Amino acid sequence: MSRRGDNIYRRKDGRWEGRYAKSQKDGRTIFGFVFAKSYRETKEKLATAKYEWREGLVESRKGKSKLGAVSDSWLRDSEAFLKESTITTYRGYLYRYIRPKFAKTDMSNITNESLTEFCCGLMESGGADGQGLSPKTVSEIFRVMKQLRKFAILRGIEVGYTAECITIRKKSKKIRVFSPSERKKLHAYLDGSENRSHLGILLCLATGLRLGELCALTQDDISLDDRKLHVQRTLQRVHEYEGNGSKTKVIVTSPKSDCSIRTIPLTDGICAALAPFMQSGTYLLTGDSQRYMDPRTMQNHFKTVLRKAGIKDANFHALRHTFATQCIEAGFDPKCLSELLGHSSVSITLDLYVHPTMSLKRQNMEKLVLFDF
Repeated sequence: MSRRGDNIYRRKDGRWEGRYAKSQKDGRTIFGFVFAKSYRETKEKLATAKYEWREGLVESRKGKSKLGAVSDSWLRDSEAFLKESTITTYRGYLYRYIRPKFAKTDMSNITNESLTEFCCGLMESGGADGQGLSPKTVSEIFRVMKQLRKFAILRGIEVGYTAECITIRKKSKKIRVFSPSERKKLHAYLDGSENRSHLGILLCLATGLRLGELCALTQDDISLDDRKLHVQRTLQRVHEYEGNGSKTKVIVTSPKSDCSIRTIPLTDGICAALAPFMQSGTYLLTGDSQRYMDPRTMQNHFKTVLRKAGIKDANFHALRHTFATQCIEAGFDPKCLSELLGHSSVSITLDLYVHPTMSLKRQNMEKLVLFDF
């Protein structure tokens, strides 16, 4: 029964429902509805709904709450404060996976159930080969959905899913670290080489530089007199999504984070290796002021070196893992190592890049004297 003639009713489920007439069709009244937990809240929402309908505001907002429109606005606003590489990554996730599924769906109609089903489907059969995406990739896609949710809510758009509707467990990835014998083979093959890409491999093994940081390195970033190297740029190949396809381009940008802008001390040995190649104003890997080396090209050079040196295949990033592991084995202070690697916290360094060998574990175990059998 209506309360005080306001067309507001108490439902059996305990909620309050308010109705207002929108139009007539075939002699029948078409109603609009609002719902709330109390009579007062329902009355306020009903008054707002009637006003918006009467003034045509509902029609003017039509379509703006669909995921496609929300994602366009979000990307446009994000370009002002996010790196180009980050924007292109988000755009790729949107156009490859999210928009084909939800672009025409109102944000309020995307439920926890539909989003969970979507993420599970991506892990089972997503990707170009239909073999399923990795938990890490799906986790990043869901992160974009959470960002869209936050963006929509701040603009008064109703969203039907929560930020905690699914937990995606990432599988721990086995990290490749070169063994002492492999490092010896690598040094034997590279030492004394006049090839600049070989010099780059030695430099990464001695400093823990990322591939993109190495490719963006210029001779002016290195001071042999002060025996130091300054990291202030990175070179990345990013996707550009246009229409029905995508292409890639290489960009030179600031490093991964503010902490990645850093100065690394150089040893006498690496300074001696660098000296013959120094030429002001040029990229280290090419010796040219205009031409840089593409990260993919450097990766291919690295794999060729491993094959010729008789070392099992590895990704270029294994050099960084190996550097971090060697530093810990040598007794480096974790905070010092964290800053050398350009990490924002020591925990990242210890969790992701430090992989003690069995020999080091044994040395530490032998420090225990409580149970000397």
